[in-house]
Amino acid sequence: MLILGVTSAAAQVKPGDHIGPNNAYKIKELVAPGVYWRVQSGMTMVIAPTERIDWPPPYKEATEKYSPQVRLSSDHRSLVGYVAGQPFPLLDPNDPDVANKIMWNYFFRPISTDDYDLRFFDCESVYAGLNKKYSVLWYYTVGHYAGYNEVGRTEVNPIPVDPDFLVSGRYSMTGLYPQLSPEDGAGAGFLRYRYANPNQSDDSYTYLPGAHRIRRLNDTLMSTAQDAGPESYSPDDFECFAGKNENYDWRFLGEKEMLGAIDDPTDPPRTCMTDGGASHCPALWQMRHMYILEGIARKSRLPGDLYSKHVLYIDSEADFGMYQDQYDRKGQLFINYTSWLKFADRVSPASRIAIYPFKRLFQTGSSSTDVQSGLSTVCYHPGYDVPEKECWYINMGAVDRTFFDPVEMVKASNR
Repeated sequence: MLILGVTSAAAQVKPGDHIGPNNAYKIKELVAPGVYWRVQSGMTMVIAPTERIDWPPPYKEATEKYSPQVRLSSDHRSLVGYVAGQPFPLLDPNDPDVANKIMWNYFFRPISTDDYDLRFFDCESVYAGLNKKYSVLWYYTVGHYAGYNEVGRTEVNPIPVDPDFLVSGRYSMTGLYPQLSPEDGAGAGFLRYRYANPNQSDDSYTYLPGAHRIRRLNDTLMSTAQDAGPESYSPDDFECFAGKNENYDWRFLGEKEMLGAIDDPTDPPRTCMTDGGASHCPALWQMRHMYILEGIARKSRLPGDLYSKHVLYIDSEADFGMYQDQYDRKGQLFINYTSWLKFADRVSPASRIAIYPFKRLFQTGSSSTDVQSGLSTVCYHPGYDVPEKECWYINMGAVDRTFFDPVEMVKASNR
């Protein structure tokens, strides 16, 4: 188990330092192997002072009120007594259940507790690599990436639990529709329902306008499906990791001070021209206290998982995945996912509607890169060539349960 404070490697970097391929050795022990590969391949970073990432006040109040009654089930996998807030605010690294507790904190994280609607974001696929020319292979835009939680609600009625939960048993719903480009898939969409029952698989659906039908997806495809979002993203990759906790055996590898791009003010995030456009750079990175977890798919739940293991690096204050390394069946590094975030009361200085009474986190960019081939899909929140820059509507009632009805997904395709 790796339990470290500020390492000697951390002493090699200080606020104001510029890091790139020529001095990547300075941050080798401060990032995941996949992020180190990115820097060696041309991504640059600027070291910034560490800051505190506070929770939204309603989330903090819910944690104080409800967390004392939360516990793990007898099989140590699912939650009992959860209502709202962070399930397990007190963590002991020596607790044999600490990995599962961290993952439940991650699922019910403070970034968006009630609903969210990310409007008009775009993604590009490029080839990563030092001195590679920025050339877009594939461009993707979507009208909405939205979510609705039925449990854990803290800001928008119904609070703290939607009464529908007693009927549906759903923890949450996710929707991605309609696809706006490429034109050959315009109108396509994706829906996913996550259930509290640890033995109940997600219900996942895609709408393919060319076939004029809704198709139900097998849950075992969620780590590999390519028709439910940007080209090299799978639904389980959304926002770093979006798989069902109970489908994995989690192991706590330790906690460590590492670098994360948790508050870069650039809007939209920059296209990194020094690595072929495969990331966002230069961006501000700061030292963060992170939990490191290994997840291996349970064969009874995900017999066809593409990866031999997932290694997640989760910010201990934000409960958000800063990066994830995924390994192939031979145990070699395969995919790196990296997040870029912003901590503010709005995504953009130009915002006029999505303005909040306190600072909150927004994921402003992400990149999923196959480090074996260099193929990378990079997303921008907000996008550059989009009709609206408000971008993230979080806990504003921007979507309700009706948005996640398959009928609504089909209607949006025909508008």
